[in-house]
This record gives sequence, structure tokens and C-alpha cells, in this order.
Amino acid sequence: MSKVISAHAVSVDGYITGREPGPGNGLGDGTTLFDWYFDGDTPSQVFDGFRLSEPSARVFDALAARVGAIVAGRNTYEDSDHFGGGSPHPTARLFVLSHRPAPEITERQTLVTGGIEDAVAAAREAAGDRDVGLMGGGALTAALAAGLVDEVVLHQVPVLLGGGRPFFQALPEHVRLRLVEAVPTPGVTHLHYEVQR
Repeated sequence: MSKVISAHAVSVDGYITGREPGPGNGLGDGTTLFDWYFDGDTPSQVFDGFRLSEPSARVFDALAARVGAIVAGRNTYEDSDHFGGGSPHPTARLFVLSHRPAPEITERQTLVTGGIEDAVAAAREAAGDRDVGLMGGGALTAALAAGLVDEVVLHQVPVLLGGGRPFFQALPEHVRLRLVEAVPTPGVTHLHYEVQR
């Protein structure tokens, strides 16, 4: 069965955006979270235009190659200007989790209004034997609370943003994690955790 994973770039103080994120402004002043996508000399085998350090390319491409569908929260969808009508992943279908209408949804995207369980189920069906990726703090928090998440990967960037949208939101109980791998690289440390059940 496919897994449900989350892999996000995050600041040391826990933000996934800078201040004032939103439509037309992307991550606000938090774009430094993604500098590591372009600061190396190893081209990504999954994402055109990404040139990472060799160890980052190994970690990033291994994760990206696993993903067959993406579930994104509405804030992430809006902040990313609807992903240009496509998906944040070159081959994975996008499922947008929202409780309000989204008239801008295209034929390459699916709006899911029934909650995280419905969104993950639809994404799993689309992903086949590949994994479902989660995007956004709200989507991850809802999936963790529902017991749906198998792995959490933090691409931790050595910066204190001091404000923005926090990655982790309030959870109803503790979620235990087991460190699977830690890969320090120039500009980012990749922390791969398995959710303990």
C-alpha cells in the first residue's frame, strides 16, 4: 500500500513561509527556504531546472520519485497562485483540500471538500502504488490528527525567519517520531522521520 508523506522546507524556528505570504506574494519574505534547490551543481532527475548539492539531489529525488499524487491545503494552493493550473510536482495529480468553492480549479486538479480522509483516499487511488505527498501545515496537521501520515521529512534550512506561517499547528495529542536518516548538506539538513504508531 502507498504511504502518506510530508516533505517541507522549514526554518529552524518552524516556519514554512516568511511574513505576508499570499496570492501574488508566494512565501512572502521566506524565499530563502528554497535557495538549496539552486545552489549546487547536480541537476535534479525529477524537477527541471533544480541544481542541488549532490547529497541534497540524492535525498530530494528519492522522495520526489516516490510521489504519485499531492494533497495541498487551500492556503498553500492560493499562496502558490494555483500552481499555474497544474501541480507542484511534474507528474503527480493535485488534490486541493478546501471547504469553500474554488472556481479556478482546472481539469488537472481536483477539489476535495469532504475533509482530509476523503482527500487522502482520492489521492491514494490516483497514485496507485506510489505515495501521496502532503503540502501545507494545515493539511499535514489534519492528516496527523487523523492518523494518516507515515513519514515526515523536514528540509531544515539554517535560518530564523522570525515570523510567517508556522509549519506545525496544534495537535490533539503527541505524535512520536523515529529518526530514519539525517543528511547535513550545504544550506539545508534533511531530517527523515517515521511516524510511530
